[in-house]
Amino acid sequence: MPSITLSDIETAHTRIKPYISQTPIIKSSLLNEWLGHEIVFKAECLQKTGAFKMRGALNMMLKAKQEGRLGNEVVASSSGNHAQAVAYAAQVLGVKATIYSAKNISTVKAAATQYYGATLDLSNTRKEADQKVKEAAQKNGALWVPPFNHQDIITGQGTVVFEAMQQTDKISAVAAPVGGGGLISGSLIASKAISPNIQVLGAEPLLANDAAQSLRTGSIQSLTAQPNTLADGAATLAVGQETFPYLQALDGFYEIDEQQIAYWCQWLQHLLKLHVEPTSAMSMAAVVNWLKNQTTRQKVLVILSGGNIDYQKMQQIWQFNHLENMPSL
Repeated sequence: MPSITLSDIETAHTRIKPYISQTPIIKSSLLNEWLGHEIVFKAECLQKTGAFKMRGALNMMLKAKQEGRLGNEVVASSSGNHAQAVAYAAQVLGVKATIYSAKNISTVKAAATQYYGATLDLSNTRKEADQKVKEAAQKNGALWVPPFNHQDIITGQGTVVFEAMQQTDKISAVAAPVGGGGLISGSLIASKAISPNIQVLGAEPLLANDAAQSLRTGSIQSLTAQPNTLADGAATLAVGQETFPYLQALDGFYEIDEQQIAYWCQWLQHLLKLHVEPTSAMSMAAVVNWLKNQTTRQKVLVILSGGNIDYQKMQQIWQFNHLENMPSL
């Protein structure tokens, strides 16, 4: 398949623009003072359905509609944010949606998915859900909308950085979380096309480090069981064949432990006054690690990928008070 270009991402942005929110760029003067660098945040936690996933799902489904491939039904498997995105997009486009997920799906994300009119099919494990969606797509002739492993999805996710680069300038690095790799892949393509010297950094939970294992071995590795991490949005079992080559081209990759995920989730919620998911907050730990090796002042764009947190997850995040320890390099 041909590689994704900036022109593809620009076309995707034009396609989805009527249906999405242009999320703001925000910053904390206090955080910048403490770190001695300028950190700006693309607040996709304020996107419709509360996450960037809307962009990829809409791009794939709208493109399929333009080409006469959408049909009357879409299917997807997801741990939550992609489920909501597909359900919402299906509602907008007037098609039926069935979402396959594991029973440990966030209750908030499950409720929203059903609110948008999708049928939610729950399995004991994510692996079972992934198998079910494959079978459903073949049996029903429905359009399968994968969470990350498709060029149309990656292209849609690339609109996050494409849009951000029009809202701010002189970015020296971009940081994003890594689950299946769709967001970081799109971010890499858009960043490097606009400014080749930008550094692109990925962050992954240490307890769900299939991507890091894959990068170390040079081939895609899969986790054997569903990882138990605060960053549930990055708890995929394996990255995709479409996304892995982009991961290999990153300028930095960081495995983040649970304490650091909780630490930055608390601090970003406190400093930015935003409801930020642990998965998006995780990227700040990667940024701090990267900044420690920089000798000049940097301007870093951090993608806050989502803001959907249920009560149970919030309790886990705030189990200990990390606000006693101020951020520093």
